[in-house]
Amino acid sequence: MATMAQETAARPPEVPRDADVRRHELAAFLRSRRERITPEQVGLPRGRRRRTPGLRREEVAQLSAVGVTWYTWLEQARAIQVSVQVLDALARALLLDPSERAHLFRLAGAADPTPATACPSVTPAMRAVLEQVEPFPACLQNSRYDILAYNRTYGLLLCDLDAVPSEDRNCMVLSYTHAEWQSSIVHLEETQRLMAARFRAAMAGHLAEPAWKMLLKRLRAESPAFRTAWDRHEVVAHRTKRKEFLNRHVGRITVDHTDLWLTPGTGPRIVTYVPADQESRERLERLHAIASERPTGRSPGQGHLPRPGLG
Repeated sequence: MATMAQETAARPPEVPRDADVRRHELAAFLRSRRERITPEQVGLPRGRRRRTPGLRREEVAQLSAVGVTWYTWLEQARAIQVSVQVLDALARALLLDPSERAHLFRLAGAADPTPATACPSVTPAMRAVLEQVEPFPACLQNSRYDILAYNRTYGLLLCDLDAVPSEDRNCMVLSYTHAEWQSSIVHLEETQRLMAARFRAAMAGHLAEPAWKMLLKRLRAESPAFRTAWDRHEVVAHRTKRKEFLNRHVGRITVDHTDLWLTPGTGPRIVTYVPADQESRERLERLHAIASERPTGRSPGQGHLPRPGLG
């Protein structure tokens, strides 16, 4: 019969639960951010007897309108629930930049209700890639179908994209609500149904995120066709597909759609349309020439980054 000591030795070591790991990481992150801020940065007097590097816990609590005991429990990795309002207040009090703020909400397992509005991830190198594939249309999209950047040919492929307000530059919104964009898609109903199915599959990983929920709410409110497609609960994965467009400048174009993923198989991607035949190639070359002759005060697709990140 095994002794208690033998049984204890035979047990595998306990693996920390994910929630425990996150709480301790959150506690360490809060302490590190608190200790790097001087009182002068937040308008507080330093005083003569300050031993704590940076801010005291009491000062963070005061700045964020959170109870001192509550904040202390957070830094002690206690098992307490933290609201998004408290996290937002802490992010402001601790002067977190957009990346740090996003990290804070991820550690707390919460969705940020007011994510950063800048998208620092569209690099000059990515823009250079879009320009180098001319005359083939190409754009940079995130997983929510926001069009973050595009080359000149893509800007005239389905409509005059430069004339579309930045908040509307989303392929789902354009496919379901923009008349000129819709008229340029030869097989519109099939395309809309397929996009709704892809959007549903992609959204499964973002159900709690405000930006996704707001986009879904907008599509349901503005498009009966989207509501019908959405209520079918169809899902489909991304795949390469041949597409046909009826461009108002050069006529019918047949292309092969390819996604060049920036992360493995999901999320941000460069979308390219390669001509499927010689006639389409020649028409895309003419379209590129038309786009290049248009007067513009900036490079195509620049300044059109209203949404958070490439996620």
